[in-house]
Amino acid sequence: MNRPGLRLERIFAAILFLSAGSASGSGTPASARCGAAEYRQFDFWAGDWDAYDFDDPARPSARVRVEPILDGCVLRETYEGTNGLVGESFSIYDASRRTWHQTWVTNRGQLLALEGEFRDGRMTLRATETAPDGPVLWRGEWTPVADGVRETAETSKDGGKSWQRRFDILFRRRKP
Repeated sequence: MNRPGLRLERIFAAILFLSAGSASGSGTPASARCGAAEYRQFDFWAGDWDAYDFDDPARPSARVRVEPILDGCVLRETYEGTNGLVGESFSIYDASRRTWHQTWVTNRGQLLALEGEFRDGRMTLRATETAPDGPVLWRGEWTPVADGVRETAETSKDGGKSWQRRFDILFRRRKP
């Protein structure tokens, strides 16, 4: 069966494959290109987690798995909320622009493309969401803490003059 979407996926994969080979100029495996320290800045988030609302740490609100994929060049997050929300994100360090990039998608049709940096012991990513009432700025921070990782997110509808908390999550290692 010839599906247009499948054909586009194959074309996109071929372009990525060809550009990856020409980017190194030497045919060096991708894992060697992702060996710099910058690629490891977000590794503190890798793991199998139970996620808790920071204000209600007694009951998990989601199960989250974050794993390195593609020879350690990408972190893949799989989020399964107790409220039915399912999402995935892909995070990668873009060495050509010296920035981190994350794309987040959900089973509710949400898409958010974030970018930012690791500084002062935390990962900070920002995005602009297109909303019916106008642009919404997002700011997310991931910080390693004693018992896991804390992720906070804030949004602004007034160009960054004021911020409202969207969520505050504590990731704790999932017990076997």
